[in-house]
Amino acid sequence: MSGQSSITVAGVRSPVLTAGPDDADEAVVFVHGNPGAGREWADLLGRVGGFARAVAPDMPGFAGADKPRDFPYNLDGYARHLGGVLDELGIRRAHLVMHDFGGPWGLTWAAGNVDCVASVTLVNTALLIGYRWHRYARIWRTPVLGELFVYSATRPAYRLLVGHDNPRLTRDQIDRIYDQSRAWGTRRAVLKLYRATAPDSLEPLIERFRERDLPALAVWGTDDRYLPTEQAERQRRPFPSIRIELLEGNGHWVFVENPEGVAAHVVPFLREQFGARSGMTADEPSGASQTLNG
Repeated sequence: MSGQSSITVAGVRSPVLTAGPDDADEAVVFVHGNPGAGREWADLLGRVGGFARAVAPDMPGFAGADKPRDFPYNLDGYARHLGGVLDELGIRRAHLVMHDFGGPWGLTWAAGNVDCVASVTLVNTALLIGYRWHRYARIWRTPVLGELFVYSATRPAYRLLVGHDNPRLTRDQIDRIYDQSRAWGTRRAVLKLYRATAPDSLEPLIERFRERDLPALAVWGTDDRYLPTEQAERQRRPFPSIRIELLEGNGHWVFVENPEGVAAHVVPFLREQFGARSGMTADEPSGASQTLNG
């Protein structure tokens, strides 16, 4: 079955898209980034729901989630919220699928709950190693300039900037991304998040993950202007057995630009993880109920 629920953690509400059996305590957990929404994952969610429980929450400050001024918009705050969502849903073992800032959020939670992590899938995100913030992040981190930049953003400007960096996105896809970023609460959350996060924040976690050698997959659009492809190769340090799949010519929102190409790697990987646990091979899912591909 598929649908949507609403989870409240410490007074902050998150809508959650769901697919598959809602009583399973092992699930694929899709974590969006900035700007993002759980519905971005609808295509993969529908595919995975054919053989496993799958959930995709809206994270605080974004999309349909609450955007309180006093939420701790930092890695620890998001990790605690994600953990609370999983607790409320009764999920005890998680296969994390993450994009953009969803990577740092999910990996921060994972580092404190390694025994609850079944696998890690990185979609143009990473445990950032030797990374320098991209130009927009540097603007957001700068007082006054960041406020001027985010609060003056318009749809035409967004089309110009995001379209320049991601030429394979359609106008409709860019507009959907813009719509996910236009709320004042979201823009405030973005400034607080980037100002609270140094690009090397996760490097101390490398050895913790390396010791566990979790099953891991990285799927990367090679034309990402924000997270260079070299970050994919660097994931061999925290995840020694990682599989790395490069999708040539795709950009940062690779799973929006090229849903079939991403699914061709992510779905078999996840089916393999569930098959290894059950000793059976899951049936091929019939497909998705929704897609962001314009």
